[in-house]
Formats: sequence, C-alpha cells, structure tokens
Amino acid sequence: MMSDQFLMAACSLLGLMVLAMATLKGWQGWLALKERELDMRGGHAPEIEGGAREGAARIEIADLKERIRKLEAIASGVDL
Repeated sequence: MMSDQFLMAACSLLGLMVLAMATLKGWQGWLALKERELDMRGGHAPEIEGGAREGAARIEIADLKERIRKLEAIASGVDL
C-alpha cells in the first residue's frame, strides 16, 4: 500500500521534471531565435528624436503629418 503511493509520487515527480526540462529547452530555443533575429537587424532598432523606437516612431510621424496639415490649413486661411 505504502509502496504504491511512493511509486505514484515518484512517477509524478519524474514526469513533472521531464515536463519542466522540455519547457526550459523550448524557452532557451526561443530566446536563441530572438537573439539571432536581433543580430540580423544590426543589434538595435533605428531611433528617432527623443529615443523612440519603431512603433512610437510611426505614431510620432503620423502626429507630425497632422501638425503639418493643420499649419498648411492655417496658412491658407482655412478654419478647422
């Protein structure tokens, strides 16, 4: 009776360890893949004024275009 419980606990622990090791190996592989992707891009993303990166750069460019449109409208006398 006691040996059955011990065997079940030992098998469960072993299965959990195998699962944890497989997950760790997958995580390390994913990190290595991302590191290679960064190396291929030159190690860093292009920066714009203020230290913003890709996504923020697109937002900032859209904001600048909107400001230019408003200034052009003011210059031409159109009321927004």
